[in-house]
Amino acid sequence: MITGNPPALARRLGTGDAVVIGLGSMIGAGVYAAFGPAAKAAGTGLLLGLVLAAVVAYCNAVSSAQLAAQYPTSGGTYAYGRERLGPWWGFTAGWGFVVGKTASCAAMALTFATYAVPGPWWLQRLVAVAGVLALAVLNTRGVTRTAQLTRILVTITLAALAVVVLGIAFGGAASPAHLGGAGAWTSGGVYGILQAAGLLFFAFAGYARIATMGEEVRDPARTIPRAIPLALGIAVLVYLIIGVAALLASGPARLAESAAPLTTAVTDAGAGDLAPVVRIGGAVASLGALLALIAGIGRTSLAMARNRDLPAPLAAVHPRYRVPHHAELALAVVVSVLALTVDLRGVIGFSSFGVLVYYAIANTSAFTQRAPHRRWPRWLHVLGLLGCVALVATLPWPSILAGLAVFAVGLGGRLLLHRRRGADPE
Repeated sequence: MITGNPPALARRLGTGDAVVIGLGSMIGAGVYAAFGPAAKAAGTGLLLGLVLAAVVAYCNAVSSAQLAAQYPTSGGTYAYGRERLGPWWGFTAGWGFVVGKTASCAAMALTFATYAVPGPWWLQRLVAVAGVLALAVLNTRGVTRTAQLTRILVTITLAALAVVVLGIAFGGAASPAHLGGAGAWTSGGVYGILQAAGLLFFAFAGYARIATMGEEVRDPARTIPRAIPLALGIAVLVYLIIGVAALLASGPARLAESAAPLTTAVTDAGAGDLAPVVRIGGAVASLGALLALIAGIGRTSLAMARNRDLPAPLAAVHPRYRVPHHAELALAVVVSVLALTVDLRGVIGFSSFGVLVYYAIANTSAFTQRAPHRRWPRWLHVLGLLGCVALVATLPWPSILAGLAVFAVGLGGRLLLHRRRGADPE
């Protein structure tokens, strides 16, 4: 542990700000892409997968909220795991979050560029880097600026999704017949529904971003437990409405074949003129998710650096804007390099692996809290843990192997570092 009093972040976020940051993380580009692979896995049963994902997400969310109320500091489950289970558990959660979400940042930047610039690949990569750098600079100018821009991006994203739903509803070609018969709900079997749940879970699993910013929320013991379930509830409702609309417009078979399922849905519904709205919405949603990701990773990196689990300079807090500017700028450099050199959109399965490990540790940590700090029953934490394990089991085996390799590198590196320092590896 670091001794002394490290510079603190400023508590400037209210409940509304926290909800907006959570929504910016959850209603990202995933809503524009996740329904295709989910339909391929489970057919119409993707709606069952969505409900299952929402249940697991709710369990994880209340665990995060309960922990954040007791430990209102930066770092999310990294900090909670250290306090409740020990330093190694905290590091495991933090490492999975930082590495996995860094890959997600690069993928989100590339997704933004793909929607924003239909031109050549090299131009898309340059636009992706420009987006990363611009958002990182804005993040270093204070958390209130981050919340203000996120509010604008979320508003535009929700407006675009509302136009899509209305276009499908009034396009004239949507029909309940596209849902298929009773057999369509179970065409993918239990495994298919679980896999769809996993895909959809990762699309709106950004509620942890609220907890990672616990050091910047006013009255965190009251604000965070309210903001996390509220943001999650709104996001699940949005996904449910979009999923039903897309299925009514195109049916599961058409969605499963499409790389841009919402574009396919508005076209099949007879509202093809709205395709540009989908493109704009996808670009803006990607920016919103990227903005929230940079903020969340920066805070977790700050917490890890304070405990020397990451390089100490990353623990710096800007004297005027009270944000972890070194961590966020370092992240921007790493993400920019990845966006220029590697196409991560199809190979970030280990990010999903890391997220599930992160939430499994959150549920386990919440289970150990004592009565004075308990806001929800323990069985919810057990259910959340079991849900995380079940969703991990549905990941493709290359993703599981990649995830195990990434964790082996991180844990092995921490062990070697502690031995070099001559310290007990806690």
